[in-house]
Amino acid sequence: MKNNFVYLFFAIALFSCIQQEKPTVTAGFPFVLPQEKPERQLSAAMERIYDDYASPQPQNNELFSQFKYTELKGFDYHDHDGTITRRDPSKIILHDGKYYVWYTYRKTPTPPQGAKHCNDTIPSSDWDLSEIWYATSTDGFTWEEQGVAIRRPEKPAVGWRSVTTSDILEWKGKYYLYYQGFMEASGKRGDDCPVTVSYADSPEGPWTPYNKIVIANGAEGEWDQYSIHDPYPLVHDGKIYIYYKSDFGEKPDLVRMQGLAIAEDPLGPFEKHPLNPLITSGHETSLFPFKKGVAALVYKDGPEHNTIQYAEDWVNFEIAAITELMPYAAAPYVPDAFTDTRDGRGISWGLAHFINVTGNWSKFSSKLVRFDCDLSRDIHDPEMKHHRVVHKPEVYYRQGLSKQQKDRIAKENKSVLSMGS
Repeated sequence: MKNNFVYLFFAIALFSCIQQEKPTVTAGFPFVLPQEKPERQLSAAMERIYDDYASPQPQNNELFSQFKYTELKGFDYHDHDGTITRRDPSKIILHDGKYYVWYTYRKTPTPPQGAKHCNDTIPSSDWDLSEIWYATSTDGFTWEEQGVAIRRPEKPAVGWRSVTTSDILEWKGKYYLYYQGFMEASGKRGDDCPVTVSYADSPEGPWTPYNKIVIANGAEGEWDQYSIHDPYPLVHDGKIYIYYKSDFGEKPDLVRMQGLAIAEDPLGPFEKHPLNPLITSGHETSLFPFKKGVAALVYKDGPEHNTIQYAEDWVNFEIAAITELMPYAAAPYVPDAFTDTRDGRGISWGLAHFINVTGNWSKFSSKLVRFDCDLSRDIHDPEMKHHRVVHKPEVYYRQGLSKQQKDRIAKENKSVLSMGS
């Protein structure tokens, strides 16, 4: 009797395994790509397009988009001689019928001269000796510069050397600008700085500096021991979520990844998430609520660059789409950034920056630019969903070989040709 029970057990287990296996088919894969995962054995690649992406076709994926760019009106760059730069814009907010954006503004007697040659008036880098300025617009294309929002404080206050890379939070009727506060010239070791904040009753200011570090660098030996960059606040679960980037490792092998710090009050204390870093790539930090979770534009640097990622729990990010020509330092207009939404609607436009716009490193400066996309659940723009974009030859030729590479190829050719003679 006991043996009968054993046989029955194994028979049930075997039947269960057979039921779970997908049927083996001999016919070729269907000519019309199924929108739902078919019940058949699939390659790893075919499993992936059904399991890892919202749709097997990019044009049907709400988190896939191309990006288009438009020159902005209203900003003067002094013929791009390197003495004026505007870069690293904040998220855009809408207030009293106007769009507002904050950004890093540098106006210096000379272009950047490097860490070895800088002083109290000569910048080391494009963002050294900077202030936070702001501008307003009624259409997102033409902007009116309003002037300084955050001045550099007196030494030794946080940010006395430079205040840069700001982002905005609206919280309980007040406004908070978070930004990097440099206390030495950028480039002395890297871009070393913590995060500080100023607050106001209106986007127009005046802004009151907190004069304290709100997100500190990590402890010695930790990944963010030297820098907290690109503070990017959103509201989730009734708390302030600030995503940020850090550079870690040593040159020339710097690694850039993204982390998260959470607080119940805009002035802190902020607690860093124990799973940091949360995103393994990306040069800047740009996110927006999407459905129940949060989406991230992951541009430049790292093994997963040029991806759009998604975390339903706001912590564990997965690749949702792969794209190209993503905005550099993307600063989207995010209408529900601070509403604590559980139904994020996505984005369709924002500002970014182009760096070294003339290509002349002795006159290094950056400029603000508008980008448009369709990462929104409320619009449907088939042009933005094209997944094969043809670029002009000049785009490719611009990525030409360096002199060092040409010399290496010439030596290789000489060696190969001499062996064949």
